[in-house]
Amino acid sequence: MNGWTDHLVIAPIVVPMLAGAAMILAGDRRRRLTVAIGSLSLLLIVALSILLLVQAQVPEVRIYRLGDWPTLFGIVLVADRLSALMLVLTGCLGLAAFVFSLARWHRAGVYFHPLFQFQLMGLNGAFLTGDLFNLFVFFEVMLAASYGMALHGSGVARVRAGLHYLTINLVASLLFLVGVSVVYGIGGTLNMADLAARIPLVAVEDRGLLEAGLAVMGVAFLIKAAMWPLGFWLPGTYAAAAAPAAAILSILSKVGIYAILRVWLLLFGPEAGASAGFGADWLLAGGLLTIGFGSIAVLATQDLPRLAGASVLVSSGTLLAAIGTGQVAVTAGALFYLTGSVLAIGALFLLIELAERSREVGADVLAVTREALGPGEDDGEGDAAEETGVAIPGILAILGLGFMACALLLAGLPPLSGFLAKFAILSPLLGTAPTPVATTTWLMMAALILSGLATLIAMVRAGIAVFWAPQAIRVPRVRVVELAPVLLLLALSGALTVGAGPALAYMQATAEALHAPGGYLRAVLGARTALPGGMP
Repeated sequence: MNGWTDHLVIAPIVVPMLAGAAMILAGDRRRRLTVAIGSLSLLLIVALSILLLVQAQVPEVRIYRLGDWPTLFGIVLVADRLSALMLVLTGCLGLAAFVFSLARWHRAGVYFHPLFQFQLMGLNGAFLTGDLFNLFVFFEVMLAASYGMALHGSGVARVRAGLHYLTINLVASLLFLVGVSVVYGIGGTLNMADLAARIPLVAVEDRGLLEAGLAVMGVAFLIKAAMWPLGFWLPGTYAAAAAPAAAILSILSKVGIYAILRVWLLLFGPEAGASAGFGADWLLAGGLLTIGFGSIAVLATQDLPRLAGASVLVSSGTLLAAIGTGQVAVTAGALFYLTGSVLAIGALFLLIELAERSREVGADVLAVTREALGPGEDDGEGDAAEETGVAIPGILAILGLGFMACALLLAGLPPLSGFLAKFAILSPLLGTAPTPVATTTWLMMAALILSGLATLIAMVRAGIAVFWAPQAIRVPRVRVVELAPVLLLLALSGALTVGAGPALAYMQATAEALHAPGGYLRAVLGARTALPGGMP
């Protein structure tokens, strides 16, 4: 690396940090300036993330040592295939949410733009850091900004849900800190690569305490990933948040998934000695239970924002169960599923805010009352309307098609990326050999199929109520800056479907690097470092 490319890895952290600081200095009243700074920051983040993704195609892990300190003593940032993928997802989702907010949401409260930038800073830092303590630091930056984002606007429901969210995540942060402290006391380091090299050498009498510390830290990750029963707070919090805030908050659960992928596969791989595979059964069982809980929540709710929040639970459960299988090919399918679900759920949160403008206040109550009372005096007019058909305005047709696309993506129906992702997860589990299929595989298949069916039923029911019930429809006013981000995320989902071959090849290479992290360890610790278990 030469010149400015030496600092490319840290740029996705520095850019939003400087942008947020500049916005605070400019003041919340100078909105044109803050919007300009935010737009430039988001475009730079997306460009830098794509550049890192392109460079990650080369089987090389990029290291950035702050202050040029040695790895074991300084702060280390690491950019590999997985980090680059998460950066691109964050940048695209952040850009869509930011543009959507320019219609009106950024004026609903104070300091929206600085909070948004610090949110991106925390997310990008969590994806790039190479040690556990700085993972904790960036988690706190991300969460501190997310508290303000969850409370942005007004309303009792938003404040109540925001306070629940704050309390749960403060407990998770405390568990994270306790776990990190125990790990440092036993392992003598918090650098993830160095810790992976030391785990096989831990004394037998200390191994139980080390695993306990990592388990406590894992609980913090699972709270953020919303695994059942730790994710009860998520649907209500995301439903109460403003639409752009909910869209960017939806990727926070994937930060927990990322942390589990990174830490679990790095520290508890086959080379970890007696600790190899620690916690795999818990991940698989917890993932399946989360899918079941999320599916029930999807069917039980008739509130669109809570439906989107419950869909986050289903996606988190699917990813946790897939990771818990411990198979490379299944992990590759899970990464493909992660990408598609982030785009689809982000689009759904934004689209719901537009779709709900078409519903008259109390329309659901009136519809239920009409069904209960039976035919009325206006039945003749209703029959005439049914005979001549119902004219759907153009904007409602566009919103309806977008909602249908989200439904197909989240339900996993062919030929879109949701179906391809579930097929990529199940295909390696079923295999081609004549050996009997494991019980967990049948449970996984049943969970994915039934969760897709539940999502489809709930989305169809909601779509009929919002876009098809004549008594509930009114033409909403939708601005271009609100519709464009939704179309962008759906277009990216379509591109993921069309380019499924190259995308799955990238995910397969990423999964192989995660399950055999020799390249990661050599890049961080040095080429001459002896790797655990004779790792290649």
